[in-house]
Amino acid sequence: MNLDVCLVTPPNRNQVYQGLSTNLAALEPPVWSGLIAQLLLNRGYSVRMIDGEARGLSFDQTAQEIVDVGATLTVFVIYGQQPSASTQCMPGGREVCKRVNELKPGMHTAVMGTHSSALPERTLTEEPYRYVIEGEGPATILSLIEVLKGSSAPNLKLVPGLWYRDSGTVQHNAPATKIKESELDATLPRQAWELLDMSLYRAHNWHCFDDINHRQPYASLQTSLGCPYKCSFCCINAPFGGAGIRYWSPDNIIGQIEILVEKYGVRNIKIPDEMFVLNEKHVLGICDRIIERGYNLNIWAYARVDTVKEKFLEKLKRAGFTWLALGIESGSKHVRDGVEKGRFGDTDIHRVVKMIQDSGISIIANYIFGLPDDTFESMQETLDMALHFNTEWANFYSAMAYPGSPLFKHAIEKGWKLPDDWSGYSQHAVNSLPLPTDSLTGGEVLAFRDHAFDTYFSNPSFLSMIQSRFGDSVVSHIKEMSTTKLERRYAVKRVK
Repeated sequence: MNLDVCLVTPPNRNQVYQGLSTNLAALEPPVWSGLIAQLLLNRGYSVRMIDGEARGLSFDQTAQEIVDVGATLTVFVIYGQQPSASTQCMPGGREVCKRVNELKPGMHTAVMGTHSSALPERTLTEEPYRYVIEGEGPATILSLIEVLKGSSAPNLKLVPGLWYRDSGTVQHNAPATKIKESELDATLPRQAWELLDMSLYRAHNWHCFDDINHRQPYASLQTSLGCPYKCSFCCINAPFGGAGIRYWSPDNIIGQIEILVEKYGVRNIKIPDEMFVLNEKHVLGICDRIIERGYNLNIWAYARVDTVKEKFLEKLKRAGFTWLALGIESGSKHVRDGVEKGRFGDTDIHRVVKMIQDSGISIIANYIFGLPDDTFESMQETLDMALHFNTEWANFYSAMAYPGSPLFKHAIEKGWKLPDDWSGYSQHAVNSLPLPTDSLTGGEVLAFRDHAFDTYFSNPSFLSMIQSRFGDSVVSHIKEMSTTKLERRYAVKRVK
């Protein structure tokens, strides 16, 4: 029997992470592929998942396996390990699909993800895929495989959310209807983990500072879709058509956790929701169910300074939420105001950071350099704030105009120089190129970001805190990590 659908995660790691890809970066199961695979299986279709990233396949090996599988429809599901990472993963998909087209011309290939939803027409005209899926994807894929299997001359006009060519002319159909919140549990009940080798996946290094040598197995578990906020630097809502959030039920989530724990022995779990610590009923409902079962979990999730409440923290800690990622972004309230992230002041940040740390939960603090109103002085304010807070981990980003974000439209209108290739949107790539500001070039922003990283992770106060919290082995791990230097094509140190 011919295979109906093949869902592909193309390899990207070396290009996206450079030397960090060997054993420092996480390897995350492909969440959207897993959700869609289970949906297709439930509808009676045969499915295979090819995770070229986790299996360490080359472009050629991934393409050959796709051709050997010979599915009626092959979908490249291109997201990433953070909400903005779809764009930087596009080159890997392009290289694999080009090889597929050379090996077997005429295959039905499609691409979906944040990037292709943000730029569907450009993706269709510039990339080697036969179809582009705009929007969430499940309804489009179901409809597309139905028409492809139903006729030798499929009527593509019947497929919602599809971009395609008809006699060389670009065509597109009305968007698919979004899945209602009340239908999430039934439509996307879980990920099809049985189609993956779950032993391949590993957590971030910091996620396992309590047990640094046991980062596997690892899983990523979506509990909501979308985000109600509209930060100008974020593209998370591109597939969803705008701001908003929908939740799976706590009963559904605990059912998925039971499978991960009891069938796959998973303890390390990421909640990739753009905003997990938000809805009290949702958060506490999940925590209560985990606590009732007594699972010994190691979970991390995203939060906002203005959504963390003290009443959440005791339950989160008891349920195994050992880390919260906090979007502080900038040490300057003026800069935060400029990206619609400034409804909280410095006093609020100090209070929330202390409240989380007093609860025994570790913090991943996220900072961005090169936001529109940034100057060299305000970037230094941000670094000084990071050093003052001295959280258990810090991510330092450069501001990027990600397709699907308001900043991308603004950058196009202003004629700002953007990366020459989608891989340049990676924070860690050789050709990474952030946005300029009124007083800084993109190269200066990038150089400051790398300086901030080196300064933070070599800071004696940080290393002393890590030693007291996690021991000598983690300090040694961080020092070894810090020896991995990123090659940068565009970084330019500011001359004072």
